[in-house]
Amino acid sequence: MKKNLFQLIVVASLLGLWACGSGGEVKKDVTTTTAPVSPVEKPQLTFGFIKLTDMAPLAIAKEMGYFEDEGLFVTLEAQANWKNILDRVIDGELDGAHMLAGQPIAAGAGFGRQADLVTSYSMDLNGNAITVSNSVWAAMKKHVKNGPDGKPIHPITADALKPVIDAYKKEGKQFKMGMVFPVSTHNYELRYWLAAAGIDPGQYTADNANGQVGAEALLSVTPPPQMPATLESGTIDGYCVGEPWNQQAVFKGIGVPVVTNYEIWKNNPEKVFVMTKAFVDQYPNTAKAITKALIRAGKWLDDPANRPSAVGILSRQEYVGADSVIIANSMTGTFEFEKGDKRSLPDFNVFFKYNATYPYFSDGVWFLTQMRRWGQIGEAKPADWYASTITKIYRPDIWQTAAKELLAQGLLTDADIPQTDGYKPATADFIDGTQFDGKDPIGYLNSFKIGNKDKLVQ
Repeated sequence: MKKNLFQLIVVASLLGLWACGSGGEVKKDVTTTTAPVSPVEKPQLTFGFIKLTDMAPLAIAKEMGYFEDEGLFVTLEAQANWKNILDRVIDGELDGAHMLAGQPIAAGAGFGRQADLVTSYSMDLNGNAITVSNSVWAAMKKHVKNGPDGKPIHPITADALKPVIDAYKKEGKQFKMGMVFPVSTHNYELRYWLAAAGIDPGQYTADNANGQVGAEALLSVTPPPQMPATLESGTIDGYCVGEPWNQQAVFKGIGVPVVTNYEIWKNNPEKVFVMTKAFVDQYPNTAKAITKALIRAGKWLDDPANRPSAVGILSRQEYVGADSVIIANSMTGTFEFEKGDKRSLPDFNVFFKYNATYPYFSDGVWFLTQMRRWGQIGEAKPADWYASTITKIYRPDIWQTAAKELLAQGLLTDADIPQTDGYKPATADFIDGTQFDGKDPIGYLNSFKIGNKDKLVQ
């Protein structure tokens, strides 16, 4: 494996540090590969990311030399916020980026800034949680059942929050919650959780881009690293965000995570790696090479023996820059809710298993249904619009080409490559038990009490 001397020193030091600190050996990547199958057209690349643990595939692909194995020399740059990262990819200042799954979809569906963006790689499953302030949690606890061990029974639904919001109304106060971006998974998960308990999170309209029309809980955008401080200041009463910012609230003693997105939608897609269609068209071998390196990184990350060293890498300032103890809380298979209530959640962060890296059309369709449900897509669309829209954005064909080359190189097995038409089977693995079938978006929309409903238009 090709690595420069600096990379070898850094990785060896981190692995040694974690081996000593954990009392066990850290499994090293000793796989050797052949030269890249196809020469890349653009070897020097710059990718953007936000300081969240789910940017991990990018960091690992760089630190473990997977990009270099493909003839790629990558610079990773932390970005200020999701809008900035979207704009810089569209404007060509970044060759690709860690993005919210909803961002390329919204750009192609006509909400917000429009552009032709594509993804060939899904970065992870799960990884988010909803956190509330200590005072809100104290009020919620009265409506949460405890198990025999005296600890709250999970999942905690928003039914426990509804009396708190009602009390705010009586006092003439607005209940406010933060999420990271209008088309983020966090926004849709928070809305889903609230609406499942009969709490209306509001609608987006042509006259109200904040999505607060008719809202019983006001949702607004807060950048992920600022979530804990914004909660502590009392500006918001809770938030939905990725790690390490939920565990940070526990660590600082300012809030309590009440539900994870794994509990809202089991094994839900989260971030994606995004490039412009123009980039992929101009540099097809480069796009494939990027995808190969990231698939390898995802597989490395899902080996439990590698998670401690991944934590060490992510804690570095150039990546997530949070305390390694906080990052390890979720990355090593546990999650802390109320302080001291640490539970085993081995699938809180998934980077490879369950075909996590494959860009399923059905995942993209789910985001489109949520955009329509909450008014970001302002007009009814026929069912075939959902399919035709997502096939331009999600590119499993690039993933499959990359995966087949990795298979030929002995770096994947047949079991790692899903046999699929791009759609997952229908599932009811949601907190309210509602069934989602990616091939029936209109039926899914119409199954909810709160949100837009559409007639079946052929």
